[in-house]
Amino acid sequence: MTPPMLSKGQNAPLPDDTPRIDVVLGWTESDIEVDASALLLGADAKVRSDADFVFYNQPESPDGAVRFLGTGATEDGAQARISIDLPAVAADVDTIALAGSLGAGTFGGLGKLTFRVVDAAGYLLAEYVTADAGAESAFVFGEIYRRGGAWKVRAVGQGWDSGLAGLATDFGVQVDEEAEAASASADAVESEAVEALEIEAPAVRAAAPAAETPERAPAPERGKGVRTAKRVARKAKPVEFRLAEVDSWQPARLFSVFGVGAGEEQEQRATSALIATMQVVRPLARALCARMGAPAGAFEGYVEVRYERGDGTVVPDAVLKVVRGARVWTGLLEVKTGAGKLRRDQLESYLDVARRKKYDAVISLSNDVPAGAGELPVEVDRRKLAKVALRHLSWAEVTHEVRMLLAHGGIEDDLQAWIAGEFLRYLEHPRSGATELIDMGRHWVAVRDAVTTGTLRAGDQKAAAVAGRWVSLSRHLALRLTAELGVTVKHVLPRRHQSDPAARNAAVAERLAADGVFEAVLRIPETAGDLIVAADLRTNRVRCRIALDAPDEGTPSRRVSWLLRQLPDAPGEVQVEAVFSERGNVSCELLSTVRGNPKSLTDGRAGAIVSFSLERAFAMGARRSGTAASFITSVTAAVDSFYGTVVQPLRGWVPAAPRQEQIDGADGDGA
Repeated sequence: MTPPMLSKGQNAPLPDDTPRIDVVLGWTESDIEVDASALLLGADAKVRSDADFVFYNQPESPDGAVRFLGTGATEDGAQARISIDLPAVAADVDTIALAGSLGAGTFGGLGKLTFRVVDAAGYLLAEYVTADAGAESAFVFGEIYRRGGAWKVRAVGQGWDSGLAGLATDFGVQVDEEAEAASASADAVESEAVEALEIEAPAVRAAAPAAETPERAPAPERGKGVRTAKRVARKAKPVEFRLAEVDSWQPARLFSVFGVGAGEEQEQRATSALIATMQVVRPLARALCARMGAPAGAFEGYVEVRYERGDGTVVPDAVLKVVRGARVWTGLLEVKTGAGKLRRDQLESYLDVARRKKYDAVISLSNDVPAGAGELPVEVDRRKLAKVALRHLSWAEVTHEVRMLLAHGGIEDDLQAWIAGEFLRYLEHPRSGATELIDMGRHWVAVRDAVTTGTLRAGDQKAAAVAGRWVSLSRHLALRLTAELGVTVKHVLPRRHQSDPAARNAAVAERLAADGVFEAVLRIPETAGDLIVAADLRTNRVRCRIALDAPDEGTPSRRVSWLLRQLPDAPGEVQVEAVFSERGNVSCELLSTVRGNPKSLTDGRAGAIVSFSLERAFAMGARRSGTAASFITSVTAAVDSFYGTVVQPLRGWVPAAPRQEQIDGADGDGA
């Protein structure tokens, strides 16, 4: 049955056999952060207490029925996800309002807004799409409400200009305004203390214990109400070892790779290291639990737990428990390392156990990086997902989460930061078995050779399989850059391919058969343009490219000079292409040539330069996996190099502010 497409004000029933749903709020402009929230309302359309306001500072309702799972990028913008366990919703809650708010700007600037309801298996149950928002800074996307004992969904699409605090207040939430101001003051005091510590003389720092931190200013007494201000993420000081007599001395490692074997032993060590780190480093536990669909709460993990199933025994690699209020979320974890592959029968047996025990989810963790967020590397009987969610994590995602927390704040405790750093070191060691994407699959050589000989055809199943690996690699590149840069990097796909992996892989295979080229578009916030990566299997070159608009004023020479000033350290072999206003008028030279003679790009050309394109070609490895000469390694290195030397220093043209005419007497000296 086709899921209903709702219009504003329209409603639809939710299936009776769907106890758990996710509400996904989406918007097109991913550079703007929307703060999603859910409000549990009684018959009077007000919250019963401040605890019924679920958002980033209060990510779960007291009974655990409604949980905020966080915000992330998609190929079509950005989205926030809120999970609702319908049977667990209190009887005196009539409506759950799903809303969003902005700290700056309006919803009219976010493009298309979407309100989607999906079940635990990811199937769409209802959708509402609107582009009618205007000056609102708070917006109710829709409602999940109860009528006659059954649950329904309604598209609302209404907003107001009062922001998050105003939204909460209108629904009866008391906002603690005094705590907001006091928190900002305390943050400033602590920031000054940290800066003071950083400028101490090295001798003074060396005399202090490694884990010593500035004393935090006393926290102000918290008033009544909910604090809506976001906490500023801070980075912990890394633990330093200073007493080694020579540089070759190595400190003892918390997670040792010494003696790690293969197969089962490798999986057990990696699982134990992961669970132990999550139990101590709470920010990491929260980040990974959000990916699993678990609430933010106290985390515990248990390994090698045995369950009876029929005449046999089922032993998942770990059992995960998260406590939030009176509710306990439980997930079964199946782990694979190295080249280990997830099996359908194994996952289905865990789903059976989870359903019988009334657990929430089964999570698979392996080196498989699905081509799209939410995709599963193994298909299972979807009837088994009626009451239990199945989610997948890759070791690459775990690694990226740790890197993000260590590099961009989120872990404030020095000891926790050291433990997370030790865990990251373990993951990055080849013996851990927790690798990033390093393999193009078993059909890579055959497809590569068929491209070279011109015998590849788009309908070849091997081509479709390799195409899927390329999309996985593209997503992997976006994850790597996200962790490194601290901003959400998107792998951009056409909308029609986002929910249809078969059509997406077919389109990639068709381009490969026709041109011998893979292509990916990476959208990085605050950059001058998209980073386009093209791997040409016929020429064995990886080409990275960015296009940006030229200044709309000044002579062609001045526009070229504007570009050159931003690229003092870019390699001379970068190709610089200038597109002129006169149709078909394009010139291209090496950057080294343009530096020596800027007019080489403009001489003999009519019209003004309207845009520039910068491109650099890199040698492409041909091997399937594992070495510096491999295809994946060469693509990754090309992206890193091009971003650092070309994309990062570029800024789009910003015209000067309009000049104000000088008015006699305006300076106050008139008669």
